[in-house]
Amino acid sequence: MDRRSLIVMAGPALLGACGFQLRQPPEFGFGSVYLAVPGNSPLVAELRRNLQSARNLRVLDAGEPPQSADVVLELGPERRLKTVVARSSGGQIREFQLRTIISFNLRRPNGATVIPPTELSQHRDISFNESAVLSKEAEENLLYRDMQADLVQQLMRRLAAVKT
Repeated sequence: MDRRSLIVMAGPALLGACGFQLRQPPEFGFGSVYLAVPGNSPLVAELRRNLQSARNLRVLDAGEPPQSADVVLELGPERRLKTVVARSSGGQIREFQLRTIISFNLRRPNGATVIPPTELSQHRDISFNESAVLSKEAEENLLYRDMQADLVQQLMRRLAAVKT
């Protein structure tokens, strides 16, 4: 066997030995979840889509009684904040911090708390330039969407950590 073949075959063997594996879909400790959420924001739609794609998990609609679910996920409204972080010597804004905050709790239909009220937040810094206002607005929207996806993934990991 030549040296090149040995190096090519050693790569996957080393990756397998270190415990590396691709991310798997989450396994939940409950079979059905009722979403008690206000409205139908993009965050709620993404959360619903992620929950529905999970194996062995049934997501109950608003038309079904919450008592038929194993757990009830209550999600508060999404809050978006934009604060000034830096100004130039002339007082012009140079940098903003964007924040997205959600709160949630998980309980049994009988009211027993599984996950107490919890807040998740994400923040991103964005530079600002008066001559590129439209492009900065588009960048801001992309950053908010990115934070929303990160929050949904954090929430999914928290839910997957619950074992019955």
